[in-house]
Amino acid sequence: MGLAVVGAMYAVFLALGWFAARRVKHGSAEDLIVAGRAMPLWLATLTMTATWVDGGYLLGTAEGAYKSSLALGLQGGLSFGISLILGGLFFARRMRAFGFTTLVDPFEARFGRTWAAVLSVPAMAAEVFWSAELLVALGATFGVLLGVDLTTAILVSAVVVTAYTMIGGMWAVAYTDALQLGLVVIGLAVALPYVLGAVGGIDAAWLHYGAARADRGGLLPPVSATGGFWTRESLVGWWDVSLMLIFGGIPWNCYFQRVLSCRTPARAQWHSILSGLLTIALTAPPLLFGVAAFAYAWPPDLAAQLQRQPADTLPLLLKHLTPPLVALLGMGAIIGAVTSSFSSSILSAGAMFSWNTCKRLLWPSLSVTAMKRTIRLAIAVLGGAAAVMALNVQSVQALWFFTSDLVFVLLFPQLVYALFDRKANLAGSLAAFAVSFALRLGGGEPLFGLAPMIPYPEIAAAVLPIDPARWYDAGGALLFPYKTLAALAGMVLLPAVSRLTSHWNAPRPLRNAAERGAAP
Repeated sequence: MGLAVVGAMYAVFLALGWFAARRVKHGSAEDLIVAGRAMPLWLATLTMTATWVDGGYLLGTAEGAYKSSLALGLQGGLSFGISLILGGLFFARRMRAFGFTTLVDPFEARFGRTWAAVLSVPAMAAEVFWSAELLVALGATFGVLLGVDLTTAILVSAVVVTAYTMIGGMWAVAYTDALQLGLVVIGLAVALPYVLGAVGGIDAAWLHYGAARADRGGLLPPVSATGGFWTRESLVGWWDVSLMLIFGGIPWNCYFQRVLSCRTPARAQWHSILSGLLTIALTAPPLLFGVAAFAYAWPPDLAAQLQRQPADTLPLLLKHLTPPLVALLGMGAIIGAVTSSFSSSILSAGAMFSWNTCKRLLWPSLSVTAMKRTIRLAIAVLGGAAAVMALNVQSVQALWFFTSDLVFVLLFPQLVYALFDRKANLAGSLAAFAVSFALRLGGGEPLFGLAPMIPYPEIAAAVLPIDPARWYDAGGALLFPYKTLAALAGMVLLPAVSRLTSHWNAPRPLRNAAERGAAP
């Protein structure tokens, strides 16, 4: 029954992709990339919300609340919701008014085509990392609920979603996103009462969580250290990651693809704000699932499984605390969340590669037909790369956070000054990128087994009254806010170096689409 339901869902997704393909069959590459800039406000809002409410969002929120604290569980969804609101207030209207096609276009306009192509590399890498995280979330769900092999679940899902994205482009992604967001809402709404009923209701689950974790039951961390769980180091770390998620959630091409698909700059702004509010609201169900998982008396074998793999929190709740049909609806919610975001991500990466690297840099004479083929080929290749990476990762939440880390440190300063600083130039961009990259790499990355290379705590101890040993966790990873430090270095260096070098590296004006001759 479960496999039949999954097969039916994927068939519907492919049918919607075929329907959307009719809109772009005789259209331009712009129809594939930004839906011909004709997307209505309601559809843009739904596709944006569906993209951000992904598998990492659902599984990661439940995982964080179960294994750590409410503040950690809420952190991702709340931060990304705020990110969408800030993006709408400050970035969406300006990007749409200039008629850009991708996130990388303002980099090209301000810093030149060659350097813009280089800046597109971390943007595309982040999309592929995110796509891999999504497939991990889906594979974990299939494995727990259906007993399907992880490799099979990842490969089948990647093939189906890549296929309909290749066929219909942005219109296919938008229509399927709307359906998939409906699956998320219905699946979670039906399953949540059963899960809470199994632990005595929401009040009992909440009281149990608060009693067992007296210092972890707040939706936000305390203002100052309380000892125990919330030390000075863990508080600094929480805010460091939150800033990374908020500002690192803006420089994403999959975000701006929806912004740039809207009919007017005003609608682009409003759809981002509305999507942010919906994203924050939808944090509540998976957070409550995490609370219920902590309150439930798991059998020893399942408790051991959760200790080894806390990312299985939500799938295990659906399997063991809900009736089979309800579990299938819950699985449909996760599938909808994952596939909507995966399609958005690979379309985004494919659009940047085909438009900014191939069309704008390497092959300006690329025809409309060849451009459409290039986009579809790039989607296929990047979807395959994400599937391969998905087979080699462990934590859903860790990979979810790492993608925002990458764009926060390397791309957020570049985007801010490319859009808003008339004196920003290539020299400033190069200096900011190089220093931010070195500072971020110096902090190591546990996800890939990279140990810290710069002793940030020891350096800080020379001027601050801190104990360096307390700024490393048990595994040797840094708790010091080096990610924010790396991003701040870029924020300071880019305008400073730009002004110091303006006499020999003149700033380039930011021009609209007509002036750039940039229409696909």
